[in-house]
Amino acid sequence: MTKALTDKDRELIALLRINAREPVASLARKLQVSRTTVQDRLRRLEETKVIEGYALKLTDTAAMAGLKAFITIEIDPKRTQEVVRALVKLPQLESLHTVSGKYDVMGMIAAADADELERVLDRIGEIAGVNDTESAIILSTKLDRR
Repeated sequence: MTKALTDKDRELIALLRINAREPVASLARKLQVSRTTVQDRLRRLEETKVIEGYALKLTDTAAMAGLKAFITIEIDPKRTQEVVRALVKLPQLESLHTVSGKYDVMGMIAAADADELERVLDRIGEIAGVNDTESAIILSTKLDRR
């Protein structure tokens, strides 16, 4: 059973969201705890899968090289698992989420250019079980707290 997060755990996670590579000594100073305490918390958060890993975050300029688009997808309810399995095979699909409302899933696509984006959107539309899609190209990002 996963132990509930403490306030210090939440503070540590917030600091790691800002800079996942921040040295343990610096995290300890900011949290006003010992380095050993931070190391123990990190190990526990990793072991309990609260922290699944550490990822590369690109600058807005690098991340926006090319195009990004949100896509919402309406799926035949009897084919949801089949459609999701097909979608996750697309390397341009960066994330996929189930959502409430008219559409069943929402994803984020990253493409090098408009031609690639169009090909990906066409491939998604051709997947058996996809009833409808709607996409929106991201023009700029005003806030990203990930």
